Amino acid sequence: MLPFRDETDAGETTPRRLFVYNGGFLTQPRVRRILKLSGYQLRLGRPTPQDLIGVWGQSPYAHRGEAMAKRTGAPIVRIEDAFLRSLHPGRSGEPPMGLVIDHTGVHFDGRVPSDLETLLKTDPFDDTALLDRARGAIARMQETHLSKYSATRLDAPLPAPGYVLIIDQTRNDASVIASGADRNRFLEMLFVAQEEHPGARFVIKTHPETAQGHRSGHYTTAEQTDRITLYDGPASPWALLEGAVAVYTVSSQMGFEAILAGHRPRVFGQPFYAGWNLTDDENPVYRRQRSLTRAQLFAGSMILYPRWYDPYSDQLCELENVVNALDAQTRAWREDHRGWIATGMRLWKRKPLQQFFGQTRKVIYEDRPAKVEKLLQNSERRHMVWAGKATGSKVRVEDGFLRSRGLGAELIPPLSLVVDPIGIYYDPTHASRLEQLIRQRSTDLRPDQIRRINQVKAQISASNLTKYNLSGVIPKLPAGRTILVPGQVEDDASILKGSPDIQSNLELLKRTRAANPDAILLWKPHPDVVAGLRSGHVDAPLDFADLTVDQADMAQLLTQVDEVWTMTSLTGFEALLRGCSVTVLGAPFYAGWGLTRDLGPVPARRLQGPRPTLEALAHATLIDYPRYFDPLTGLACPIEVVIERLRSGRLPRPGPFNRSLAKLQGLFASQAHLWRR
Repeated sequence: MLPFRDETDAGETTPRRLFVYNGGFLTQPRVRRILKLSGYQLRLGRPTPQDLIGVWGQSPYAHRGEAMAKRTGAPIVRIEDAFLRSLHPGRSGEPPMGLVIDHTGVHFDGRVPSDLETLLKTDPFDDTALLDRARGAIARMQETHLSKYSATRLDAPLPAPGYVLIIDQTRNDASVIASGADRNRFLEMLFVAQEEHPGARFVIKTHPETAQGHRSGHYTTAEQTDRITLYDGPASPWALLEGAVAVYTVSSQMGFEAILAGHRPRVFGQPFYAGWNLTDDENPVYRRQRSLTRAQLFAGSMILYPRWYDPYSDQLCELENVVNALDAQTRAWREDHRGWIATGMRLWKRKPLQQFFGQTRKVIYEDRPAKVEKLLQNSERRHMVWAGKATGSKVRVEDGFLRSRGLGAELIPPLSLVVDPIGIYYDPTHASRLEQLIRQRSTDLRPDQIRRINQVKAQISASNLTKYNLSGVIPKLPAGRTILVPGQVEDDASILKGSPDIQSNLELLKRTRAANPDAILLWKPHPDVVAGLRSGHVDAPLDFADLTVDQADMAQLLTQVDEVWTMTSLTGFEALLRGCSVTVLGAPFYAGWGLTRDLGPVPARRLQGPRPTLEALAHATLIDYPRYFDPLTGLACPIEVVIERLRSGRLPRPGPFNRSLAKLQGLFASQAHLWRR
């Protein structure tokens, strides 16, 4: 039960009335929603002593609520953005991913206690599961470079490492005022840093709002010397902290991140993270005498204190949901902010591709080589090509592995896409980004990542999800050792590139039967072929198979077979997720790592180095490599959201234009098949 809710006689909770006198509470829907979900009912007017008054931290408008509190005796609740806020600062108009709601003070003002200070002073922090979550979240934030404002560039130029980092803040910031600081205090901090590090180089990190021209900082170009430089670039705070030998701050949240990065910052204000024996404090908060570990400080400040919000489910959530969401949205921004020129994209694909890649800057579709070259020369845009039409070193785009509820050949928009600047996953003749990720995860998969991918695998299995998620009835299967043989589209690039020795479904059936004369063979033709949209028909499959299961639900079928034989089908990977044995005759992306029986020509490069676990393979394939898009919110999203959308069926239906195009495409495919016969 939440401590700020009243109990009724019926044992139910009722929201507390929260009176506000700042228009921002009424004009920001996300803030109103988080407060409502947290048990508050926003009101205007005059409160009673039993009501609450909400103010935004110590903003210039907080005095209105404070004056009303003195007149009425109603307690004040101070509200602020949580510590992982958004891609961009609030002045850009982007809503926060969470709030901190404090009934006794405000976290950045050390002059009086706050709920956070009390929590950090009194909570035992001896819950192993909680501290494991904290360590995992710290590692995730550091690995994905998430910060309060996460729209930072990982390719931004950085100062040469070995500098002392001085963190600037905006003038008249509430946390600076609460610390009694002004420009003189910041200049004193810079002076002390030089005294304590004679001969060192100093980098002054400006605040993002200063760099974007919203508010001025405390340092100016007047402070620059041959050893002191101002840095206003878009680099990640984590990257700057990695190159620093010492960190100085007044009260910036970046000081908190410095602690998480392994520093012991020198602090000249009284922020929430000072006083726990993790900082060197110029102005100590003597109420704080407890020593905390980094994990304990993080658990209190980031897991227990804030109210986090999940925009996909429109509910309060745990920190991990917010990390997943911001990771997906930040990755999309980093890959797309320069803009794209797209080549080789069919007309029906252009709208979903625009939704995926055009959130920051609209995608330009252009197929004329001379025009593309001119656009690339005159802009910072990158060039993407649909993988099957790409040549050379272009960025390739292809469907992901949890694609949709329906066939791509029926022009159902994808929920996941992969972007590969190296190669493409289905072409083993060249390395790909997926191969790199699998190799990386073979050695650095953390416990929190193992927990997450195991949860994803369990959700996929429990929800009976596959690439296309087509429903169907499974007939009664004969008893005995059962092998599923999934058919493929014979002119598919994964066959042409990845299975040089065998490229027909008929030959696949023959080879499987020859090697398994006594097994029960189930033949499942590819749904695109069954629908008459692509090539790959087998005239007499029962000459080799015991049963054709063309209408069976693939996910349920995989739970009832012992083994899968395939050329390069994704069904082999889906079978591995469910514990089936898999034999491959080609070289799909999941072959060659020691998890399959490989009868095809696997690239020698995959046979070297550490062997990935199934969790490492699955994490690289399902989490690291693809991007996911939620059509309901219009946001980049983590895989868990797509799983939920596919499970619940809450997806937009394709429009009549797409359905007409699919029928026309099917007609052409059927005519081509008859012509070949």
